[in-house]
Amino acid sequence: MSDPDAPPALAWSALVQAVSGCRACGLCEGRQAALVAAQCPPLADWLVVGEMPDEDEERAGLPFVGAPGVLLDNMLRALGLRRTSAPVEPGAGPGPAGLAHVTLAARCRPGLPRSPLPAELATCEGHLQREIAQVRPRVILALGRFAAQALLQQEQPALAREPLGRLRGRDLSYQGLPLVVSYPPAYLMRNPADKARAWQDLCRARARLRHPS
Repeated sequence: MSDPDAPPALAWSALVQAVSGCRACGLCEGRQAALVAAQCPPLADWLVVGEMPDEDEERAGLPFVGAPGVLLDNMLRALGLRRTSAPVEPGAGPGPAGLAHVTLAARCRPGLPRSPLPAELATCEGHLQREIAQVRPRVILALGRFAAQALLQQEQPALAREPLGRLRGRDLSYQGLPLVVSYPPAYLMRNPADKARAWQDLCRARARLRHPS
């Protein structure tokens, strides 16, 4: 367990150790590395939660890399946001709307391609809760069905079984924080017609951040 009174860098170091050494579920079998940001992130109003790492993300040690990552960054930039992990250009601030911390619901890529099981997502949720306590977001954007399932299955289990299309546009929450569900960038790369709907979701998240109730 993390110490709520520990300095942020120390608490984050403990989280990195916990994630890196975690073997609590079957997702760890065959993984090369578990994904967690090496450096303690700053506070961020936005938390963006993806599903589970693919091979490129595992190799890079970062969520949302390659073309899907570029698409996500462009969408965040359109809201005036940048990732907490993005390098700051000389003289540039975080943007008019602030920072977005990007993470994953499941931290390991299994040896054989498969979807994460509900119990595996529940196991990883403890890591996510510690990350939330560190970053202190004001709104959560879940990108993908498994990301939404990970955030809903404990507090709202009936909703966790719903398909992504039926979760979009709903006023959801996670531990009292506004939760908005949208499409993962990799899906949008294959289905560009849904980019307009994804933009609506991001605008909805921005509105819920400004007016949570």
